[in-house]
Amino acid sequence: MSYRIHPIQPEDWRQTRDIRLRMTKDTPLAYLETHETALAQGEDEWRFRAARNSRPGNTGYAAVLEGTGEWVGCMHAYVPVADPGAAPDRAWLVGVWVDPSHRGAAAGVTDTLLDACVSWARDVAGVPELYLEVHEDNARAIRYYERRGFVRTGGTRPYPLDRSANELEMKLTLRAA
Repeated sequence: MSYRIHPIQPEDWRQTRDIRLRMTKDTPLAYLETHETALAQGEDEWRFRAARNSRPGNTGYAAVLEGTGEWVGCMHAYVPVADPGAAPDRAWLVGVWVDPSHRGAAAGVTDTLLDACVSWARDVAGVPELYLEVHEDNARAIRYYERRGFVRTGGTRPYPLDRSANELEMKLTLRAA
């Protein structure tokens, strides 16, 4: 199978909605909303979510299956708004998902999406580090991030949908500070 990486645009709101619903159904502990909450969102919210990917300090990519046009994965990154006079020191990786039938090193979808986000963080956003938070019970994702060079920072925070669980903070150094 072959894939193309598509920068998510405002007009992609339907695909943004559809993949988010697949994400929250497949891996409910990985996102900060339930499938039911995502399902209840209206068109204006989906238009907003798609459009923010093309705003300064934000990006999002979809892996699109050649031939069918099906979105089989996505990743997003953003630079938090900080002191307007200060240079940003990090970007955050969020909204990471690949359809189960397209996962694995052989398919290369996850790596290609992450490469696009890393390139954006380093070359466009100009940050030295890319951070993420991952649910402590998402061992598959933690192993993947560690293979790709992310390290645990020791930071944790309660998972918003279940305060008895934690999200682990990880970072990838993009260049020497």
